[in-house]
Order: sequence, then structure tokens, then C-alpha cells
Amino acid sequence: MYLFYSLLLSLGLLVLIPHFLFQALAHGKYVAGLRQRLGSVPAIAGKPVIWLHCVSVGETQAARPLAQRLKQEFPHHALVVSTITLTGQKLARDVFRNVAESIFYFPFDWRWSARRTLKKINPTAVLIMETELWPNFLRECKAREIPVALVNGRISRQSYRRYTLIKFFLRRVLSCLSIAVMQSETDAQRLQSLGMSEEKLFTAGNLKFDAEIGSELTDKTNEIRERFRLESGVPLILAASTHAPEEEIILESLKQLRTKEPVRLMLAPRHPERFNEVASLIQSSGLSWARRTNPRDPNDPNATIILLDTIGELPATYSLATVVFVGGSIVDKGGHNVLEPAAAGAAVVTGAHTHNFHAIVDLMHEAGAIIQLPPVEGANASDELTRVLGKLLSDADARAKLGRRAKELITNNQGAAIRTMKLIAPLLSPTQRESSRSDSILTANAHTS
Repeated sequence: MYLFYSLLLSLGLLVLIPHFLFQALAHGKYVAGLRQRLGSVPAIAGKPVIWLHCVSVGETQAARPLAQRLKQEFPHHALVVSTITLTGQKLARDVFRNVAESIFYFPFDWRWSARRTLKKINPTAVLIMETELWPNFLRECKAREIPVALVNGRISRQSYRRYTLIKFFLRRVLSCLSIAVMQSETDAQRLQSLGMSEEKLFTAGNLKFDAEIGSELTDKTNEIRERFRLESGVPLILAASTHAPEEEIILESLKQLRTKEPVRLMLAPRHPERFNEVASLIQSSGLSWARRTNPRDPNDPNATIILLDTIGELPATYSLATVVFVGGSIVDKGGHNVLEPAAAGAAVVTGAHTHNFHAIVDLMHEAGAIIQLPPVEGANASDELTRVLGKLLSDADARAKLGRRAKELITNNQGAAIRTMKLIAPLLSPTQRESSRSDSILTANAHTS
């Protein structure tokens, strides 16, 4: 089955070569780090190595509290971080610049490239954020007796449906994991039904509850506030992690809201390759606007719309917003992280499609800490968004209650990093691994935190 998978992977790459070439030429994707993806990475010598793998931006942000604790509790280990996407790589180089000794691209999932990378890094253990299951890489780790932990694991409804189609193969892949620390009981149950051994399954909560805004982001907050004069008393709507056609919906809603009061909009598209496309949409709206990556301009404080076309600055802007709309949710993309704006005490609005974060959204619903739109499309979506935003903009007490309940929810659910560390610590050094054989934390099932 592994041979069939490798052949399918190779065939898929051949078929997609024209797409990769276009993306490389148009957006610079896939070119960066090609040698590293083929297994040519810097060797780490002299220290035991903990390898933390984050796919992209979301996982990188979520890994921050875990990375800090790893450096505190294992100061004599070298922490290395890998990502797959270009945006994830850029953010990781910023976020982990003071804690990671090496940051590189994850290898293509051929056995030979995985083998080359593992030989160079020679990790004591590998920690994989969320659910990034690469069969050949995991198989090579098992062959080398390298412990692998899935941390902050989750299985979305859509992913679960896809995985059930290859359950017979996935069972073998999951056997390569030493432990899986999942976000919720639902995630743990799904992974178990796919073939994960029950005694290796644990839940510890979501690391994103533990994420803190660093001082460098606070500096960014102050810089953005000052540049665009966001303390002027004019309400600011922040549309975060948007997808097409959500920008058109939001722009139409903004026009409707501005017939009643002055309102500003900060728009942060999810994917960097769409920045220019969204800039064209804003330009055609007829409203004044500014682009974050452009040089400072005297008219920046007067811009009705601010395009946040940067990577990693979004968390620094939540505290500046009067209301935050989290995208990928009016269109059926499964939604995006609602915890970061909640942690900032923002009034959070999202669309109906949030299955990627169902457990978190459910918690926020129960706490009265979020407003969710019904399933709507097109003009109806603009009208509904206008109605909800207009109501919040005119009701300071309602906004304050949403923000206060959201912050309380975050505080009450923190501790995932501590619980995760207790579970994975025995894997990270030979001494602790030996002593953990009689430790009930690994021999007893602990689906609940």
C-alpha cells in the first residue's frame, strides 16, 4: 500500500507541474526551499533535537505557547521548526526567531527525501501540530525508533469523511504515532474510529486558548493605530481571513452602513496571492483606501478602507476593531480562528460555515460570546451582515458583553500547553522515556483533560 501511495504521490506531482509552474511564476510559491523539500537541510550537532512541525500560519501561531514551554523545560535541547507553506515559513522565522535553532521546509513525502532530512536532523522526537499525517515520513520515523506525537490534534468533519475512504491504510499510518494529544473528545473519538489505538489517545484542550500577544505584536498594534489614526472615535470593522466572494459582500455591507454613520473597514484576505485581486476590488468600490505595505501617506488617517496585505500582523489588529468578522464562513470554507479576536476582547461575528472550529464556536455560543449569521448568499448575505453589524455598532453594551464573555471563556479554558507538556515530556528525552514506563499518564487512557 505504501508503494501505491508513493506512486500516486509522484503521479500527482507530475500532473500538477503546470499548476506549480504558474504559481511559482505568478506568486513565487513552491520555489522557495526546494532543496530543503528534497532533504537538504542544515544539520544540527551537539544537542538532542526536538522537531516541531507546523503546516502554515494557523498552526505556527497555535504552537507559540508550546514552543516557549519546550525551551523552558528542555533548555539543553535544540528546537527546530518546519513548515510547508511559504506564508508559514515567513511567519515561523519571525515568531520562533528567538527559540528555534533552525527553521526549514518539511520534506516531500518520498521515503528517500524523508530519510535524508531525518538523517540530517536526527531528532529525539517529532511533534506534529494538528493533523498532518505524511505516511512515508511517519514510517521512516518508526523505522528509526523516533517517537512522534500529534499535538493539538483535530479532525474536522470534512477531513473525517475523506479519511474514512482510506481507513484501511490510515490504520497503518496511525500505528506510527507514539501518542495523539487531541483538542476535544470529538476529535479523539474520530481518530480512534479511524484506527488510532485507544491507549495512545488523550485530550488536552486547544493550544490556541493559551496564545498570548507578544510584545512585538503590541508594538505593531501601536504602529498601525498611529499610522491610520484608529483612535479617532470612528468605528472600525475588521474583516479577518476572508475568501472570495466575501470581500464583495463586506464592501457592499460597508456602503450600506455608511449611509447611516461613518464607519471604517480593515480587510485582511486569508491568502497572500489574493492581495492584488482584493486591492482591485477595493479600488473599484470608489471609497478611499490605503494599503498597509505601501509607504506612509498623509492621507492614510483618512482612508475608509485599509487593506492589511501582510503576514503575521492580523493578531495585532484585533484590539483596534470595534467589531471583528471572521471569514471563510459565509462561503463554505469551514471558518477560521475565532479565538484570537476573542482573546482580545473583541465583539466577534462569523458566518454559518464553521465546521473547522465547531467545538470552539459551540463553546462561544454557549457562553454568549459570538454572533453567527444564518446560511445566506449573495445580496442576502450583504443585507444580513449589514443588519448584524449595524446593531452591534449602535449598541456599545452588547459589544462589551460579547467581548467580556469571550475573554472569560479564554481564561477558563487555558492550560492546554501545560497538559500537553505533561503528556509529551516522556517522549522528549531517553531518561524520562524510561521512567515513564510505569507512569500512569501514558498507561492509562485520558480522553478528558
